[in-house]
Amino acid sequence: MSYGRESGAFLPTTTLFDISQLYSVDVKSPQFKELLVQLYQSVNNLSVMMNIKDSALYHTDEFVCGQKYFPNPFESDGTTPLRSTSDATPTQRQVYRKVINFGALPNATTSDTDHNISVTGNFTFTRIYGASSDTANNNFIPLPYASTTDVNNIELYGDATKVYIKTGADYSDYKITYIVLEYLKQ
Repeated sequence: MSYGRESGAFLPTTTLFDISQLYSVDVKSPQFKELLVQLYQSVNNLSVMMNIKDSALYHTDEFVCGQKYFPNPFESDGTTPLRSTSDATPTQRQVYRKVINFGALPNATTSDTDHNISVTGNFTFTRIYGASSDTANNNFIPLPYASTTDVNNIELYGDATKVYIKTGADYSDYKITYIVLEYLKQ
């Protein structure tokens, strides 16, 4: 299976079959059977495209977001490279997403919160990102935050149980902070 430039969620925008014949064709005719096959293929294409799209849902519960990563380069023991055989096709890996409502940023310290994900040795995090809002002053920053002044940088990281935010300055006016975790389970 190739995943080059042609991969992605693209469907034709023109009609692939003539539905005007629907009312005039005999339901026992080969033309009607062909129309049913074309309709089935069209619905199947829509289903495939919907299943591979990146969903724009950001839940506080774990959610399969539709992103897919290349097949796992290691077998389940994590040490032996995957060997291709004619009867085994490596499986694309689903990405899971979870949003953490972190609350306020800390004042020149490290703050943490539980992410409540049952992390095992088979997990790989693919993205950890977020944003924070100071709604009183209409200021908004991405997380992590990089500044030319070291003390203004904000670190964002995690471990098996928590998400951490480390600030070198007082960012406690930023009361609303959302952290997005995206990860593979295998």
